[in-house]
Amino acid sequence: MEVQGKIKMIDETKTYGNNGFRKRELVVTTEEQYPQHIMIEFVQDKTDLLNNFRVGQNVKVSINLRGREWVNPQGETKYFNSIQGWRIENLEQAVSGDMPPLPPEDAFEPATDFNEEDHDDLPF
Repeated sequence: MEVQGKIKMIDETKTYGNNGFRKRELVVTTEEQYPQHIMIEFVQDKTDLLNNFRVGQNVKVSINLRGREWVNPQGETKYFNSIQGWRIENLEQAVSGDMPPLPPEDAFEPATDFNEEDHDDLPF
């Protein structure tokens, strides 16, 4: 599954427990009629994927839905869901300094001096 939108927040990496479990949270705001703020967790080595991203960027995040069951001390069963990211892609076009921007289409005049009877000698 994928979530697409603009980065609203990138949290710092947090480490939990003696085993060094790492987690980092990202919030993406979807761009639809009713925008949603989706919190996505990146865990362990996937936390580093967020290092090159910033708030405001348009991204596509590949996710997995995770669910788990927990029985509390009173014997009640509870269920929890999480959204885990495993890939993130920048959707913004990279601006290249090598190529100048193209002029608008209306800056070009249509050709009017061509002759329909001219033979086209192109082989294709």
